[in-house]
Amino acid sequence: MMSEKENFLTSWDKEFQTTMRVLKSFPPSRQDYRPHEKSRSAKELAWTFVLEEKTGINGSITGQINFPNTPPPATMKDVLAEFERNHKENLNKIKNMSEEELNKTMKFPVAPKKMADVRRMDVLWFTLMDMIHHRGQFSVYLRLVSAKVPSIYGPTADEPWM
Repeated sequence: MMSEKENFLTSWDKEFQTTMRVLKSFPPSRQDYRPHEKSRSAKELAWTFVLEEKTGINGSITGQINFPNTPPPATMKDVLAEFERNHKENLNKIKNMSEEELNKTMKFPVAPKKMADVRRMDVLWFTLMDMIHHRGQFSVYLRLVSAKVPSIYGPTADEPWM
């Protein structure tokens, strides 16, 4: 039976691979596309995954959340490279953490202007689920620019299984 840490690492890395497939499906020439004036551009939305790695994942490792206000680099290619680099670094850091460290609590936002003590492992799971949510948003961007939507949890119109 897998420990919670092993289960998280397996799930997180699998979801990372899927997210990379989705991000790589976006046409780089359309990186400034935004479906609505209140929406982020495709590049800005892709940058969210880097910020999630730097904020939620790395914050769980260090025990302190810092919200960086770092703008995305010039190209989607650079965004993907940064996402991959951060993921690999954080994956190794979490592998080296003990279950005891992951079960410690840390301050984490739980509602508007409200912080609470939350177990680090729960912050990791929350961050993973938030990344999956943003990947869903990004998959809609793919369809809106007429790009192919890859399989995420099953077949798509562009990647049928049968």
